[in-house]
Amino acid sequence: MFNKILVVCVGNICRSPTAERLLRQFHPALTVSSAGLGALVGKGADPCAISVAQAHNLSLDNHCARQITGRMCREYDLILTMEKRHISALCEMVPEMRGKVMLFGHWDSEREIPDPYRKSRDSFDAVYALLERSARQWAQALNAEQGKQ
Repeated sequence: MFNKILVVCVGNICRSPTAERLLRQFHPALTVSSAGLGALVGKGADPCAISVAQAHNLSLDNHCARQITGRMCREYDLILTMEKRHISALCEMVPEMRGKVMLFGHWDSEREIPDPYRKSRDSFDAVYALLERSARQWAQALNAEQGKQ
């Protein structure tokens, strides 16, 4: 059973904070946090990510980017990444994590979710749609798993 989920991207200011908040919205019983492999530590969410999220009634308020650590990895039941290379980086950093690291787009044909950082509003909109779809799919899968117990 997955109760604590960590969502990971690179800077922890665009994709992972949005995915974190979406998972919380779709599955409020979960403890969900986010971090970055090359985090812009201490920064808030990207202004364009905030704007797109607000357009969908999702708040990224009070987000503060943080760097992922091995210790942090060990505290979570499931770690969701945006790209396959993020899985590789995490497993290199903490080899024993291999069994609990998956793509955020796992239920969407193992889809990787591209980084919209420093790209157009359209890119952020497209990424938001992918994140929302994947978050819904994870929430459904996790709810189904809880129903079996």
